[in-house]
Amino acid sequence: MIPVQLTLEGLYSYQERQTIDFKNLTESGLFGIFGAVGSGKSSILEAISFALYGETERLNARDKRAYNMMNLKSNRSFIEFDFFNFENKKFRATREFKRNSKNFDDVKPSNVVFYEWKENRWEPLEHVNPEKIINLTYANFKRTIIIPQGQFKEFLELGATDRTNMMKEIFNLYRFDLQNNVSGLNAKNKSELDQLEGQLKGFEEINEEQIAAQKEDLTLLQKKFDDVKKEFSEIDKKYQLQKNLKTDFELLNEKQESFKKLSLGKTDIDLLEKQTERFDQIFKLFNPLLNEKNKLQKEIDFKQKEKGIQSEVLAKTEAKFNLLKKDIEAILPQYEGLEQSKIKENDLRLILQMLQFSDEIKILKNRTEKGSEKVKEVAENQKNIKEKIDVLVKNSELLKSQRLDAQLLLNVGNWFSKKRNLTEILQAQLKKADDLNLEIQKIFEELKPFTIDVETFKNDFKLKNDTLETQKKSLSEKRNQLEVQQQLAHFANELHDGESCPLCGALEHPDIVEFEDVKSELSAVAEQIIAIENQQKELQQTSSEIEKILAKKKFFESQLKTEKEAFDHIKTEVDTLQNIFIWKEFNAENEPDFELKRQQSFDLEKQIETLSQEISQEQNKLEKERESLDKLNKALEDFKLKENEVETKFKTNQSNLKNLFWEEFSKKSVEEVEERFQNLSKSNLKTEHEYQNLIQQEKELSPKFAEQKAVSEQLGKRIAELEKEISENRTVLIQYLTDYQFNNLEEVETILAQEINVQNNRNQIQKFRIDFETLKNGVEELSLKLKGFSFDESQFAALETHFKTGENELKTANDNVVKLSSEIDRLEKEFKKKEDLLKELAKLQKRADHLKIMTNLFKGAGFVQYVSSIYLRQLCDHANIRFHRMTRNQLSLQLNENNDFEIVDFLNEGRSRSVKTLSGGQSFQVSLSLALALAESVQANAQAKKNFFFIDEGFGTQDLESVNVVFETLTNLQKENRIVGIISHVEELKEKMPVSLNIIKDEERGSLIF
Repeated sequence: MIPVQLTLEGLYSYQERQTIDFKNLTESGLFGIFGAVGSGKSSILEAISFALYGETERLNARDKRAYNMMNLKSNRSFIEFDFFNFENKKFRATREFKRNSKNFDDVKPSNVVFYEWKENRWEPLEHVNPEKIINLTYANFKRTIIIPQGQFKEFLELGATDRTNMMKEIFNLYRFDLQNNVSGLNAKNKSELDQLEGQLKGFEEINEEQIAAQKEDLTLLQKKFDDVKKEFSEIDKKYQLQKNLKTDFELLNEKQESFKKLSLGKTDIDLLEKQTERFDQIFKLFNPLLNEKNKLQKEIDFKQKEKGIQSEVLAKTEAKFNLLKKDIEAILPQYEGLEQSKIKENDLRLILQMLQFSDEIKILKNRTEKGSEKVKEVAENQKNIKEKIDVLVKNSELLKSQRLDAQLLLNVGNWFSKKRNLTEILQAQLKKADDLNLEIQKIFEELKPFTIDVETFKNDFKLKNDTLETQKKSLSEKRNQLEVQQQLAHFANELHDGESCPLCGALEHPDIVEFEDVKSELSAVAEQIIAIENQQKELQQTSSEIEKILAKKKFFESQLKTEKEAFDHIKTEVDTLQNIFIWKEFNAENEPDFELKRQQSFDLEKQIETLSQEISQEQNKLEKERESLDKLNKALEDFKLKENEVETKFKTNQSNLKNLFWEEFSKKSVEEVEERFQNLSKSNLKTEHEYQNLIQQEKELSPKFAEQKAVSEQLGKRIAELEKEISENRTVLIQYLTDYQFNNLEEVETILAQEINVQNNRNQIQKFRIDFETLKNGVEELSLKLKGFSFDESQFAALETHFKTGENELKTANDNVVKLSSEIDRLEKEFKKKEDLLKELAKLQKRADHLKIMTNLFKGAGFVQYVSSIYLRQLCDHANIRFHRMTRNQLSLQLNENNDFEIVDFLNEGRSRSVKTLSGGQSFQVSLSLALALAESVQANAQAKKNFFFIDEGFGTQDLESVNVVFETLTNLQKENRIVGIISHVEELKEKMPVSLNIIKDEERGSLIF
């Protein structure tokens, strides 16, 4: 990730909107952000983390994060962060939250939106998951890109287990945790083994001997089937011969009966055939002629009716046409004089415009005179304003020479503010120590009733408890003996001769032992045990109560020590602050005098600002006067041009007059000329429209009249043609009646009225003829075929019974063969399946052995820990490259057998020691080396071409020489295509930075970035 720009507003100490452009900073490869303690340096990193992930190190969601992050003087917090990801794509993250105007403590949760820069504009994304963009979780982001204050040594001080877990997450070592995978495979393999073994139990009785025995039985059954089949074949031949003979005799009787019935209807069929042929002949001759006659008569009637209608329409059209011609002849003289009338109309239009131009020229001349006077007035105002501005500028310069340096006031004010804050913190710290002393005194009072020795009370209580436990054990043993004795007494009382003993089984009991009743003694022992247990409980409760009081005492003493150390540290800061007061113009012990001078300086600034505002106002006035003068000059010029333009138009119109003269109308009003013009224009327009309308009507009516006339004539011709056709039709009909000996047309119509279906009748007749001949031929053929044969029904019944018996025997023999064959096929398939299952079982058993070895290998995430140790050693080797250079090869980092970091000290014979023995400066050096190595590895996994790394910690622990070494290390990172940002208050480091930002906290305006 490479930062581009960060904008803050209303966040922590940032009250006003501040923007950081990282472009110049990142181009240098190494940059710093510097400022005093509490100025707001670390807030920049928190803003970046919160913009991306919605998380901060100082606050979590339970800490009213939105309220506490917002500046108390602001009602809105806003963060906007632009950056490039590892794919060199540009993104923007924005977060905003607002304060409830009715409830100061209520701050609504932040609204977050992510954008991507595409096609020269920001396009919002559908998700707000930074891991998809940066390819890092928040935890890895803190460890590899931005390391927050207080967590720089986190990786170095992590325990072996936590460090291994972190390595798993950062380098995705979970992919080497194959324990669950192997366990799953093992479970699956075991399940398959169990299923396979269950399947094999169903094949236990299937073997080769069983299959061979079944095949021998099949051979015997097949031989029996062949014998039965041969015998049945001879019976079948006899049966089929008799069966066919029976069928033929039955069919002959059937056909003879049918032929007798069919012969009875032959006379009716002959009559039907004669009627059908007569109807068909008459229909084909007369039906077309009669249809044609009816059709022609209908058309003649329709045409005659239509002719009557068309004759009436033609008469009306002719009358209308003659009237239209008369109207055209009446308006023609007016239309012919229309051209001269339009010329006169145009002259009136020109004269009307000339009258308007005359009035406009008068108005423009009047405006020109007034405009010249206004220009002179504005020029005078402009001169007065310039003189006033000169006086104000002189007064402002005089006040500026009297004011104090703003940076000086800011620095001294920050000093007094810091001193005031430290003094208040010192008093508060002193009060905390006093309160803790009171709490510790109260705890001593709580311990007095117990009368114990704080150093030895645990051993004293343990001795008492051990004594009670010994007594309790002794009593428990005694109780057990008494219970055994009581049970034996019960058994003894239950023994009777002839009944078996429940312990030894004997039937005779010659010498039964007598026992005393121990019930009361057993009860007394139980009460003593309960009393001892109650004493132990009381002792335990007292011990727990004392331990709680002592733990509270230890806690308060630890707090007291911490508060005293904090008091001493703050006291040192106050003394240090007193020594750095270097401003001779002010007294370090007289803050009111400084405040008075600062207030005077503020008042002077306000006066200067007031004068600046007055100067700005007068300059605005002067600018407005200049603009007004320019506008007036331009308007004056426009008036003159307009006047010339109107005069030119007037002369042009006068030259275009044809029939009328200007002198006749120059004295008349515009309204009078306008009325005359409108009347003439309307008259001309009316004449033109009426004439064109009449001509248009003539054009439309003339073709209609001609068309109507033609239609009427055509209808007369068509009626004559139809009457001729119907006369010819009548002649043909009379000729056909004569030829076929009909007296009149009614006889023909009577025959045709029968509506005989010729085709159906012919089909019926043809079917009868075919059936008649077919039956006749069939009877003759069967009679000839059966000549000399006879059929006995009783003999056929006996043969049929014999046939069915043989058929059943054959079916039974065949079923036995098929059934046994199927069983043998089934057994052979099952045997083959058993062989396959046994092979599969051997494979699964072998796989189970291998999985057992793998389970032992990956058990307890041991393989992951092994891979993690390899990554850690590589990380350690990379870190040592820089750590050696920082310590001049005096120290080295290594991992011991427990994967814990150790330091190898070459100044002490290369012996190893704990990293906790390092000084603060050395811890910073080794932590920085590890952090850089870790960042390189993680960002390499994230596929970033250019890496960014931000440090907020540690340089205050380094001496001047160590700072030089660290700075040299950071400078070398530029050659490795790394960008490093540093947050610090160390002045020596600031002087070495090629480029940096300064953060200053103003009491009124909050944190400001320079």
